[in-house]
Amino acid sequence: MKRRSIMKPIPTDLITEVFSRLPAKSVARFRTLSKQWALKLRSPDFTELFLRRSSNRPRFLFAVERSGEWLFFSSPQPQNPSSSSVVAVDYHTKFSGDVSRYICSYDSGLIYFPDMWIPNVASPVICNPISGMYVSLPDLERYRKARGFLGFDPIEKQFKVLSEAYVFCSLRDHHQILTLGSGELSWRSNTIQCTEYDRSLSEGICINGVVYYLAATCRESSCVIVSFDVRSEEFKFIDADCFSEHFDESRGRPNSNLEGVSNVLEMFIATVRMDRPTNTIKLNLVNYKGKLGAIDWKFPNNADGKRTLELRLWVLEDVEKQEWLKNVYTLPENEVLESCDFSVAGVTASGDIVLAMKHICNPFYVFYFNPERNTLQSVEIQGFGANLEAPENRGTVYAFVDHVEDLSVYDAKQLKSSVSNVKHICSCCNKEAHPTFQYEKAKTTETQETEETVGKLKTEEEEDKEKE
Repeated sequence: MKRRSIMKPIPTDLITEVFSRLPAKSVARFRTLSKQWALKLRSPDFTELFLRRSSNRPRFLFAVERSGEWLFFSSPQPQNPSSSSVVAVDYHTKFSGDVSRYICSYDSGLIYFPDMWIPNVASPVICNPISGMYVSLPDLERYRKARGFLGFDPIEKQFKVLSEAYVFCSLRDHHQILTLGSGELSWRSNTIQCTEYDRSLSEGICINGVVYYLAATCRESSCVIVSFDVRSEEFKFIDADCFSEHFDESRGRPNSNLEGVSNVLEMFIATVRMDRPTNTIKLNLVNYKGKLGAIDWKFPNNADGKRTLELRLWVLEDVEKQEWLKNVYTLPENEVLESCDFSVAGVTASGDIVLAMKHICNPFYVFYFNPERNTLQSVEIQGFGANLEAPENRGTVYAFVDHVEDLSVYDAKQLKSSVSNVKHICSCCNKEAHPTFQYEKAKTTETQETEETVGKLKTEEEEDKEKE
């Protein structure tokens, strides 16, 4: 008589390894299996392992804005894309009621909205676009056109918000800072020392715990990069005269709103200050392999009549000496890219410059440009849904590269509320306001599923090679 074989239990280390490759949402669900697994999946060792695995498989984060509503999606970020690459987005959550003048600020997995109407009061909000958890910050008195910047200190593992309050004057503070900690949330300004400048001119970016943004100085036709150390809260100015040529090229561009402007910088400031900026000047600050970079583009007039795209990249090679290196690249021809509006999504860790279409459409593409190989590859992104892809509903896309899920951010205790429980109250009639857009998931094609699977397998194989 044969004895029934007894199945050996799966080793705990193997189960932990499997869990470390799951999305953060799945890990959160598996914590409910038992107290033992709740403790295991909340331990510092597992949190570190999960972050390491997640860093090896970065994702695109897509923030789609439509009439004050933000929908958040993410997708795999191909490491070596081919001309036939197709990936699908996952829909995560939606925030309604944005009344900010400027776009949201993103860093290390969290989003900062300067003004979000939740539920019937407009206030600054920090949210997790994946989980939908958020916290409303204390109201802040500030200049209507002031910007806010989100930064993360990787040493202390701490988020801070830097907000411009008013233009420099002797009677009012120019900056205020809020620390996202376990204590009471409050803005402070009495300890902040910063050299005077007129106002910020760009969105910010945080690199290795330092927030950077472009600003106009109080001198005529002069601008600087302002750096803010998130940990020490110290400000420094970095010379940005290398962008003077960039501003000079804006001369001669017709704009009826800029009559009477006497110099280039004033024209740039006037363009930014208009209620509906014309985006005459395009300049994006980026993280270029751990260094501050800036990218702009243009379509130069060619003698042969061909429409070619030219990218200009500045990299701050030496912070102390304030030395910038400039490179100009002419991209290979691409009919889709040359015929659509696009924006700079960022630069991947491997140095690929990623451009993304500016509006949702079908098909929707992101483009990888590798400066070293002078190659341009397009990746089709599917799954935004027929409603959002319809011309009458299309939204504006803000894409971010190298989005990494971090359980310490996902579990942030400071984010206490869920957007799914929010009931927005109309300021006019004091009744509940219902969202104007509903997301409908698109059907996944067989080709798309194959591409996703291959992409995941490639990532895991690369991880195994790194171990060896």
